[in-house]
Amino acid sequence: MPLILVVEDEYPLQGVVEDALQEGGFETHILSSGEEALTLFRGKVAECKALVVDIHLKGAMSGWDVAKQIREAAPALPVVYVTGASGDRWPSRGVPNSILLQKPFAPAQLVTAVSQLLNAVPPPT
Repeated sequence: MPLILVVEDEYPLQGVVEDALQEGGFETHILSSGEEALTLFRGKVAECKALVVDIHLKGAMSGWDVAKQIREAAPALPVVYVTGASGDRWPSRGVPNSILLQKPFAPAQLVTAVSQLLNAVPPPT
């Protein structure tokens, strides 16, 4: 099962996202801050196939920052942003070939967005 890195600081939403992705056939690694996500990603503790990131996180980093830094290391990694606000900044702040979901979203929308991006990534050569 593909491993999805989820960065969400709202604990109730973490559970919703985890359940939706697991029911959709994915494994999840859920973290609460951008700093934790970058440490995990850079340490290659887990081989993540996609990133689901909230834009507004507690701590110094935003979801925009997390996705940008991860994409510098993995240019083709699928990114799904989730937000209750700031969606209007996605065209200028979001990484290319990403998807933005406005909260509240249906769990099926998240699974569809992740699947769509994963299916668009060319297989490794």
